[in-house]
Amino acid sequence: MKMKVNFKNKEKLTEFSECILRKGLKYSRKREIVVDYFVRAKRHFTVEQLYDEIKKVHPGISYTTIYRALKLLVECGVASMHHFGEDETRFELRDREDHHDHLICIKCGRIIEFTHHGIEKFQKEVARKCGFIPQNHILQIYGLCSTCQKKGKAK
Repeated sequence: MKMKVNFKNKEKLTEFSECILRKGLKYSRKREIVVDYFVRAKRHFTVEQLYDEIKKVHPGISYTTIYRALKLLVECGVASMHHFGEDETRFELRDREDHHDHLICIKCGRIIEFTHHGIEKFQKEVARKCGFIPQNHILQIYGLCSTCQKKGKAK
C-alpha cells in the first residue's frame, strides 16, 4: 500500500521517534512499519483491524507488536484511544490543531469525523457561563449512516 507522506505525517513520525528515544526504547524496523502504516492511513483502527491489514504486507509482524506500538503511540501523544459504545478500543492519529468530533453508525460501525465551529463556540460559552475551564471534550453522535439508511429502506 503506497501512501503519500505529507508534512504533518513526518512531524508525527519525528514526534514519536523523539519520544521513544527519551524513554530509552529501541526504534525497531517492525515498530517503524506499524507506526508508519498507522500514521499514513489516518483512520480509526482496532488492534485487530490494523493487524489484519499489516500482516497481509508484512506477515512477520505479531499482534503483540501492533498492540505495543499503538499503546506507545498513545503514551507519546501521537494517537488517541476511543471507545465508541463498543467493547473494542479504537485508535486514531491525534491532531492537536484540528479538533474534531465523531458520528458513529450503530449498524455498520462507520465513523465519520466532523468539525463545526458553532458547536465549539457553544461549548466554550457554556463552560464560561458555568465558571468551568475545559481541558478536553469528546462529542460522539450515534445513529445510522446514509448507506445503512438506504439499505434499511430497500428491505
